[in-house]
Amino acid sequence: MWDVILRFIFDILSWFESFTGDWGMAIICLTLVIRLLIFPIARKQFKSTHQMQKMQPLMQELQTKYADDKQKLSEEMQKLYSEAHFNPLAGCLPMIIQIPIFMAFFQMLTNLSNFIDISTNPLSFYNLIPNLTVSPSSFFTDGISSEAIIAVIPYAILVLLFSISTLIPMLLNKSTNQQMKWVSYGMVVFMIFIGWSSPGGVLLYWDVSSFFGIAQQLVTQKLLDRKDQLEEEAVVIKPVKVNVERRQAKPRPTRKSK
Repeated sequence: MWDVILRFIFDILSWFESFTGDWGMAIICLTLVIRLLIFPIARKQFKSTHQMQKMQPLMQELQTKYADDKQKLSEEMQKLYSEAHFNPLAGCLPMIIQIPIFMAFFQMLTNLSNFIDISTNPLSFYNLIPNLTVSPSSFFTDGISSEAIIAVIPYAILVLLFSISTLIPMLLNKSTNQQMKWVSYGMVVFMIFIGWSSPGGVLLYWDVSSFFGIAQQLVTQKLLDRKDQLEEEAVVIKPVKVNVERRQAKPRPTRKSK
């Protein structure tokens, strides 16, 4: 079953390559299609995150009020999450969906000789990434040399972008607490470790996917901010009407002339 999935992904990749004439561009096209397909799920998370950012002052108030009662604070925070329809774990859903695709790309590119003759048809990205099937770590199997350091530079850039892309969403989320920030910093280190042993094609896929997702988040955030602004402008403050009833002055009696 897994081999069928690998073959299916390779066939789609080959189809894009037949139009673009480049394997790296084919990976980018396939990546964008995947991001567009999972955008409805990601959009729901963007909206709930935006709602939580609006409720940030209330969250800080709860943290101050129940600083000495962790259980009560947890209960009140859960109520707040429920009111905002916010699920802290939902932000991982787009990433979880991509994990099988990530693994499939990894295995396909690692065992590409089972699908294509790479000796006559090397996979590259416009020669910027000469070989999408090798990993950065493979350049130092025979030791460190100046040639290896120069050759690994474009792959090292992909690894750096691969790790930074996990940090940017946290920086965009103003409601992220200190604990989640430390988790994100740890993820950066973990991504560097994973990326160093990943093929260039996998790194290209993840970089494009992550930064396109960040662009989707920024655009969605901008639209939601604009919507909030229009709703605020639509609120009409009605002037206070003071109804003062004036009594009609009675005509004064006139003196009769003698």
